[in-house]
This record gives sequence, structure tokens and C-alpha cells, in this order.
Amino acid sequence: MQQIKDISSAQNPLVKKILLLKDKSRERNKTGVFVLEGKRELSLAIKAGYTIDTLCYCDALLDINTLESEIPLNTAINKVNFSFAVYKKVAYRETTEGIMAIIKSKQHTLSAIKLKRDKPFILVAEAPEKPGNIGALLRTADAADLDAVLIANPKTDLYNPNIIRSSVGCVFTRTIAMGTTAEIISYLKEIDAKIFCAALSASENYTDMDYTGATAIVVGTEASGLSEEWLSNSDQNIVIPMEGEIDSMNVSVSAAILIFEGKRQRNE
Repeated sequence: MQQIKDISSAQNPLVKKILLLKDKSRERNKTGVFVLEGKRELSLAIKAGYTIDTLCYCDALLDINTLESEIPLNTAINKVNFSFAVYKKVAYRETTEGIMAIIKSKQHTLSAIKLKRDKPFILVAEAPEKPGNIGALLRTADAADLDAVLIANPKTDLYNPNIIRSSVGCVFTRTIAMGTTAEIISYLKEIDAKIFCAALSASENYTDMDYTGATAIVVGTEASGLSEEWLSNSDQNIVIPMEGEIDSMNVSVSAAILIFEGKRQRNE
């Protein structure tokens, strides 16, 4: 068992590293690690096969022995005990459970996807920018047990703390891959998935479509919708009828409506 190191200075290099990892996507990409916070998130990451680099906790807030009885931790991992003042400085959440970890990132490539079903159900999001929306999409994908979530032309990295928090750990529960729009379109055609693009032009009512085969639901940003590249490769554009004064909804809400219609048809 590794000896636990106590840290009470905010000037400690590990403290500075955590703050940098939380704030800078460039640092996360360069080092290949990220920070997560919370018992549920840690448990889900371990279940998904992520490797812990360093486990950080505050014994004023959490009993490490209790944690180890709840979550299967490798006894050889580095453990660090932060003082309450230091933990409060590095904690991302206003209310915290006293546990965080530095975790090794995974490569989310299209070539690494392993589909479990012959007729997969996939969500594609093109160029999502808001971490909260990405997190909400991942929560919906988890609730619907989708086979994969593909992010085309990503504007932020997957391990942004806001995405991890807003997804309540669902970033670790789904198969997620990233690529360019062209790469993802090519992948979907390789697996013979029908592409249904959520769009206002040349669209049919979403309830009139057949989602029982290999299916990809594609959503864009609320501001600009989907690119022409997606629309020109769509098997059918679909729309959710609106009865109010506006013609769009939050992207995560729209995706949820479309996805659960597909679930209903597939009897899943």
C-alpha cells in the first residue's frame, strides 16, 4: 500500500497542476490526464476502465477507509490528503464530497468503436460548444442506452470539468468518439446506418420515420443548425412540429424527443 502524502500548502506543485488541468484544455491534451470530482463520477470512471493517476481527498470531509469499502480502488495508487483549506481551493463544486482524482484520458477515435448491436442507435452532435448541452446530451444517451455518441468537429475537449459535472458522470458510461463531419459521415455509411438530420428544410415529421434499423440521429447547434455537408448526406431531414412562436428548442431537449421516439419504435 502506498503511503498517503499530506498537503497543506496551496503552493504545492500538485495543487498548481490540478488547477491548471481544470482550467486549461491545452494542459489536459498535453499531459493526457484530467481531473474529476465526486464519488459517483469516480466509481463510473473506474467501472469504465479508466486508470487513476492520483487520488486526492480531504479527511475533514471524507473517510478514506469508507471510500475504499464502497469503490474498488487499486491499493497501489498514489493517495494525497489535502487540508480543508487546500481542498476548498482546488474543488470545482460549491458543495463537495471531499474526493477528486487525476485520471488518464482515453482516445475517442472512430476506429476504436465496438458496437454491440447489429442495428445500432447512434446520436451525432455537430460542433456542440456549450459544455452544459454536451453533458445533457450524454445524460440522454445514457438514459436511452444508445450504442454510441459521435461528436463532429468538437469545439471543446470531452474532459472539460463542466462536461463531466453536467453529464453527472455519463461521459464515462457511453461509447463516445470524435472526428470531422466527413469522417463521421463515412463511418455511418460503412455501418449502413440511415442518417436522420434534425433540420427545418425539406423535412418530414419525425414520427413518420422508421428508426428500427441501424440509425443515426444528427443534431446541430441551436444558433446555426447543421452544416450543408450533413444535409447533403442526410437520408431524410426530420422536424419536431412547433405550435408556439419560436421554431427551435434546446438541442438536448430536441435530441431526447427524437431518440425516445426511436426507442419506442424499436421496443427497447
